[in-house]
Parts: sequence; structure tokens; C-alpha cells
Amino acid sequence: MPTSSREGVVRVAVAADGALHYAIPGAPETLPPVAPRALALAWDAARAAAAAEAWGPHRTLLFEGGAVLVLADADAACWAEAVDRAVGLGTLAGLALCLRLLALVELLGRASWTRGLFAIAADGIELHPALLAAAAAAPLDAGARFDETGMKRLLSNRIAGEAGAGVESGVAGRGATR
Repeated sequence: MPTSSREGVVRVAVAADGALHYAIPGAPETLPPVAPRALALAWDAARAAAAAEAWGPHRTLLFEGGAVLVLADADAACWAEAVDRAVGLGTLAGLALCLRLLALVELLGRASWTRGLFAIAADGIELHPALLAAAAAAPLDAGARFDETGMKRLLSNRIAGEAGAGVESGVAGRGATR
């Protein structure tokens, strides 16, 4: 079923095995930025879905130009399902939110320098507001990931701006940015 968006049409098809296939106009790098609050809410929805073991179907994202992203990992499928239920993946905005969420998780796992920007608590992970803002705004690369150097630069500017404005640069409190 095609879904209209401002910049094109995302076509979604269901395979016989229940997997979802998305034909997406444009490349991952062209997906729009999202609101930091939307990213925080998507994070919460994805964590709740994982806790409830609400696993979603596998998804294949076919981008214009040939890039293919397969969300077959159980965790990625679960988080994508949570975003699909919350805002829908049949739009470029919904896909941008989902892919930024997954790119943020991937960045936290590979980039040791991010350790000071999140805290693991008994009830989940707390994310620094600057990290959320950077992940909401930074462009994705062709593999739907964040460029580590670009993220470092963006975060340095945001944290320096917070410090100059007298805003504490500690990890955000629970409830707003888990």
C-alpha cells in the first residue's frame, strides 16, 4: 500500500512470510531531521516494546539508488515495530525517526567516547539532552549510521553552548530522555 509523504511515496508491501518491504524515495542521507523530543519518545516506546517482548516483523528498506537495509535482528525489528506503532514507518518522517533511533543505539555501542553522555540506571538508560539533539539533527550516512567525527563535532558545539549558557551538562533526568 503506498503512503504519501511531502517528498514522495513510500511503498510498503507485505511478503508471504510476513516481512515488510519498503520502497523509499531517496537515500538514507536525504532523510529529514527529527525533533529531539520525538526521538526521546521513540526511545521510550522502543524500550517498552522490548520489555513487553513485542517483536516485530523483519523489514527490508530499499532506498532509491540501491542502498538496502535489512532489519532482521530481533532487537532492531522490535524497535522498528515500536516506532511503526507510535508514528508509522510509511512516511519519510517515520523512517527518519526509526533509523536515527537505531543509529543512536549503534553509535552508543561502538563509540567509547559516548560513555559520558549516557548513564545506565535500574530503570533504563538516561541520555544527555545534547546527545538526543545531535542524533535528531545529524545526517545519516549511506549505511543509515551516524558519522562518528561529525557527531563528535556537533556534540562538542552543543555542550560548549550549554556550558556557556550556564546549563548543566550532566545526564538528563529520568522521564524526559530515557
